[in-house]
Amino acid sequence: MSSIVSFIGWHDSGKTILVSNVVSELKKLGYRVAVIKSSNDFGIAFDTAGTDTHRHKEAGADSVMLIAPDQMILQTKNSGFSLRTLAHRYFPDVDIVIGEGFKTARKIPKIEVVRNVSQKLREEVHGVIAVATDIEGVAGNYVFKLDESREIALFIEKRYLTRKGSREITALLVNGNKIPVKDFVQEALAQTVRGFVKTLKLQQDIKEIEIRIRVEDLES
Repeated sequence: MSSIVSFIGWHDSGKTILVSNVVSELKKLGYRVAVIKSSNDFGIAFDTAGTDTHRHKEAGADSVMLIAPDQMILQTKNSGFSLRTLAHRYFPDVDIVIGEGFKTARKIPKIEVVRNVSQKLREEVHGVIAVATDIEGVAGNYVFKLDESREIALFIEKRYLTRKGSREITALLVNGNKIPVKDFVQEALAQTVRGFVKTLKLQQDIKEIEIRIRVEDLES
């Protein structure tokens, strides 16, 4: 499953530029990266020159998603999913999902981008693990300059990408939330499902299997 880190900050704090630079550095390090951007604006153009989503794609992001009040691109309404659910449901094959926004997302590590000393989101939200700012005198265990995108990428790598290239055999999601599963249980589930699918004698190579179960239909 993908690791998740989100960059937060006030409007025009420089989040998009920093996220794009960090994406580029993570790509240089050999990681697959998806970006999910959150916005409160309506009618946003997606993936056209000059837009934030286009900037992230140009930075090398493998996948880009926009979440806005009137749309979620892939062209659909906002389903209300949490950042964690969005990441696990739509980007299971990347090494890390970088969020932009989602300051109230629960149990998600956040890097705050600050340009104005009077605007400190870390005093209002939980999970801020580092700060990116050019303001002098900002205190904290991990404070980076806005042009230190490589240092931030290495910080993220050390904390959340220590098992580079490793993947879970089986991922279990219940209502969109990932449930931790021990390695031997992953193996048992994978072998059981794979054995059943092989009995179907499909005329194609089996590389990946996905199952979704609607429990409410079982109980009707």
